[in-house]
Amino acid sequence: MNALVATSRNFKQAAKLLGLDSKLEKSLLIPFREIKVECTIPKDDGTLASFVGFRVQHDNARGPMKGGIRYHHEVDPDEVNALAQLMTWKTAVANIPYGGAKGGIGCSPGKLSCSELERLTRVFTQKIHDLIGIHTDVPAPDMGTNSQTMAWILDEYSKFHGHSPAVVTGKPIDLGGSLGREAATGRGVLFATEAVLAEYGKSIKDQRFIIQGFGNVGSWAAQLISEAGGKVIAISDVTGAVKNTNGLDIEKLLKHSAENRGIKGFSGGESIDPSSLLTEDCDVLIPAALGGVINRENANDIRAKFIIEAANHPTDPEADEILSKKGVIILPDIYANSGGVTVSYFEWVQNIQGFMWDEKKVNAELKTYMTRGFKDMKEMCKTHNCDLRMGAFTLGVNRVARATVLRGWEA
Repeated sequence: MNALVATSRNFKQAAKLLGLDSKLEKSLLIPFREIKVECTIPKDDGTLASFVGFRVQHDNARGPMKGGIRYHHEVDPDEVNALAQLMTWKTAVANIPYGGAKGGIGCSPGKLSCSELERLTRVFTQKIHDLIGIHTDVPAPDMGTNSQTMAWILDEYSKFHGHSPAVVTGKPIDLGGSLGREAATGRGVLFATEAVLAEYGKSIKDQRFIIQGFGNVGSWAAQLISEAGGKVIAISDVTGAVKNTNGLDIEKLLKHSAENRGIKGFSGGESIDPSSLLTEDCDVLIPAALGGVINRENANDIRAKFIIEAANHPTDPEADEILSKKGVIILPDIYANSGGVTVSYFEWVQNIQGFMWDEKKVNAELKTYMTRGFKDMKEMCKTHNCDLRMGAFTLGVNRVARATVLRGWEA
């Protein structure tokens, strides 16, 4: 089931639980604006190449729209649409004053030189500069983009509008990026896990963890969980998977992964088949890689008691049903991985104030937001007698619906 179908399905279920007016429900689904631009650049060999850039701005009832820009050879308009919509609900669940957006350029960043990527980014920015802005739409990095991409967007945008550090987040620290942003999603996963375990009288210390994915989110989550006393017994990435029932040494694994561009061949554990990772015995499973990895094929074999969705929609709705019958607690992506967008909000706030925080303050504020978010989500679960995913969706959709009605949507 693809992202758009799953998101729309969850939204409709939430709308039904909330008893939303059908006209309002329809209006909330339709994006505010969809942008499609042609970006033509000279390549390094002098030939011209054309790429298509997108930006879907889904909703701005609660504030400026927010969402990543991805450079990927198959930027599918449907998927961009679903992810923009997901950002609307995610920012509402996190209770930060944003709406949702998402964008990208259909290109293969690996096949473009650094200067070609810079030219492409600048042309894209020229085409959309009057449709983004500090109080309109604030892009961020996503697949295939990074802090350098944001630096180029900031520079190009500033040529038209004057120095505006708050127009993008995920910037390099030297250009107004926030401390703690790098680890934010992983740290959010830690706080989310602490919150859900505390609900069941458990703590990170006495649990065994398995993490799928060792990119930014997975590696930070592993590091922070093991620092908090959790035992990370297995990890996988694109190169392979490694397991040690006594707990992996994450420091050494990070070093190995950096030197060998992957965890394959790590001596501090036995190598296992990556496809069996999700069904290994553990207490907490953290999918932090791709979507759709937990599906009806493997859901019955999962032995974890808790699943923390650090990736975007890693669990298919079909698997959801199987797992909830087994009594597995699933902490939904829309809450669990919102640490990144929350610290992006902190970055934006610091830029607007022209006053930067130290890392301790960033992390403390993040903890406050994540803890309060969990409490709000549990309240909705009690009110509507539903699971955590529907608790999160009803919370998000309700906040957006209320803002929309208060602003006078029929006027």
